[in-house]
Amino acid sequence: MSGNMTGKTAAITGAASGIGLECARILIEQGAKVVLIDRAEDRLNALCAELGNNAFALVIDLLDGASVSAMMPKIEDLVGPLDILHVNAGAYVGGPAATGDPNDWDRMLNLNINAAFRSVQAALPAMIARKTGDIIFTSSVAGVVPVVWEPVYTASKFAVQAFLHATRRQVSEHGIRMGAVLPGPVVTALLDDWPREKMEEALANGSLMQPREVAEAVLFMLTRPRNVVIRDMVILPNSVDL
Repeated sequence: MSGNMTGKTAAITGAASGIGLECARILIEQGAKVVLIDRAEDRLNALCAELGNNAFALVIDLLDGASVSAMMPKIEDLVGPLDILHVNAGAYVGGPAATGDPNDWDRMLNLNINAAFRSVQAALPAMIARKTGDIIFTSSVAGVVPVVWEPVYTASKFAVQAFLHATRRQVSEHGIRMGAVLPGPVVTALLDDWPREKMEEALANGSLMQPREVAEAVLFMLTRPRNVVIRDMVILPNSVDL
């Protein structure tokens, strides 16, 4: 795959595992400097030691709104002006709305929506001033197709899609591209809440993707010519019929 990212800087939220980690890994392989953002300090430090000199740890609790809003100077201290923000961190809660725990919903919605939107708002002023930048969301196919077993999660991703594309139209005149990768089921910690029988069935029939496959899609999005934006890239296991 072509896609040399030498000289580029990136920051990825939720980068201590799963899709975020694989996106950090592939960008570093392509020459970018990457700030891995997560609250798991020991895990981040170990990962950055593994990933090499172009990996930088930034410990932030994304549920602390003030910390998210103040993160850009810390990112710039580590890697300089930011070219790419990957808003990846998220949580998952499935199950029937009638029997769900609204307290669990609140935490998920704060992370999937509020923290995500704050992250973008923190990054945009400098990108607008520089007349360039890329913002990528890890969304979900649930952001365009309501999924019956995860109504609140689906609602959070519909909110992401609405914010993303309204904001994209505001900032495109400043040379900023915004888009989303919308995976189907991926083998990550977000699926820990899946019913065991559903997980076993998915693993058996090949209807789960690996995080690296999502990372390769993100790299493709970022390496298009600057006059091209991939606003939504839906990627699904071939056996998933949506």
